Amino acid sequence: MSPPIFAALPTVDTGLAWSNSFAALGPAFHTRLGPQPLPAPHCVATSPGVAALLGLDAGWLQSDAALRLFSGNALPLGGDPLASVYSGHQFGIWAGQLGDGRALLLGEAQTAHGPQEIQLKGSGLTPYSRMGDGRAVLRSSIREFLCSEAMHALGIPSTRALCITGSPEPVRREAIETAAVVTRVAPSFIRFGHFEHFAARGQLGELRQLADYVIKRHYPACQEGAGFDGNPYAALLQAVSERTAALVAQWQAVGFCHGVLNTDNMSILGLTIDYGPFQFLDAFDPGHICNHSDQHGRYAFGQQPAVVYWNLYRLGQALQPLIGDPAIAMAALESFKALYPAEFMARMRAKLGLAAAHEDDAALIDGILHLLADNAVDYPIFWRRLSHAVAGGDYEPVRDLFADRAGFDRWLLLFSELSALDRRAQDPDLMLKSNPRFVLRNHLGEQAIRAAQEGNFSEVRTLQALLERPFDEHPGFEAHAGFPPDWAAHIAISCSS
Repeated sequence: MSPPIFAALPTVDTGLAWSNSFAALGPAFHTRLGPQPLPAPHCVATSPGVAALLGLDAGWLQSDAALRLFSGNALPLGGDPLASVYSGHQFGIWAGQLGDGRALLLGEAQTAHGPQEIQLKGSGLTPYSRMGDGRAVLRSSIREFLCSEAMHALGIPSTRALCITGSPEPVRREAIETAAVVTRVAPSFIRFGHFEHFAARGQLGELRQLADYVIKRHYPACQEGAGFDGNPYAALLQAVSERTAALVAQWQAVGFCHGVLNTDNMSILGLTIDYGPFQFLDAFDPGHICNHSDQHGRYAFGQQPAVVYWNLYRLGQALQPLIGDPAIAMAALESFKALYPAEFMARMRAKLGLAAAHEDDAALIDGILHLLADNAVDYPIFWRRLSHAVAGGDYEPVRDLFADRAGFDRWLLLFSELSALDRRAQDPDLMLKSNPRFVLRNHLGEQAIRAAQEGNFSEVRTLQALLERPFDEHPGFEAHAGFPPDWAAHIAISCSS
């Protein structure tokens, strides 16, 4: 089926100033086309925070014009829609050409916070859809919407989600589901795979053009190539490595599993992107696999730092023709190895309420992580209870989480002794700001999805409100911060999710 041309669609005046600098790179980078309209669209959820980021009135998102625009039934006045092409490694294997198979970049809006690209996900076929249908389903769209905004509220770099629109149009996945479109927002949706695409094809002019574009717009400090004898491309690789190291350290500290860390799912800006089979840990398990398509555990929780470095190495290979000396590229990648452990330790110290570093911190942190794993302790609940215990002095609710109470008591004694040894007072306020009460557990998302599939979106909005302020107590919503039910262990999330 050929995708429709966008000239046939009506336009909506959003009041935003639109442009599309990515479109100016030329036809080697994208295909201009429009979305395939959805029948009988309806609004599922909106994000006032993202509306404010864009300079849109939150009330306008409830209008018919917004519904038409964000369901693919209209285009923004001044927009320049396109689907971009990229390639990538999937599950460690070169997959060749990929691209925006179900996403469409409407353009970029000029905002008080800089240009923001606005993209529809689930908007229909593109030349890069391969064997897919170009659609997203309500289930996956709700998961992405909620997790994008939850990650932002946790302080973790992420693409954002402006709204979800739904439709009764049937879409086949494992079963027949209904279609939806999630509107995503980010300064850029460029991925590692964009660079791999041109490097693999030997299109060095386009590779340089893309790198120069990214440096000028997003990494201007790299233009002088500081630290690399004026080599801006090595400086870019180092800067991306550092942002990505900080990102994966935040994932590991909060217990977030991405689930499908292919190179085409890695943002050049160090953002969490492409929410598919993700999961926040329930019981702490470094070997946990959240994607049931991942039969060999490549993307298990504890493997994420190593896999992310592997992906950065592939980016380095793609940039090699521009960097020149392979030793320079390897030096640029070394920043990940240095920064990741430092960032992870800083995050874990904050979770323990320790504002300053000490040489014994690694043993303290390793000790509690081993205990959590050996006792299959619920990860979010442990850290929140520990925060309250430090504040109030009652550690019994924390001890109750461990089958090996004596082991926990030994660790707690070490925690107290090391804190006293160097006069570091444990800061409960820091802990309560570092250990969320609410995260998007799989069973919470599943409950919201089941209700939404029956036309009830209230649980989506309840979860959204809780996740937008995840460190608050939210009295009356204790169940949303409690242990997962037994059936949660049987929730299967795949790449199609």
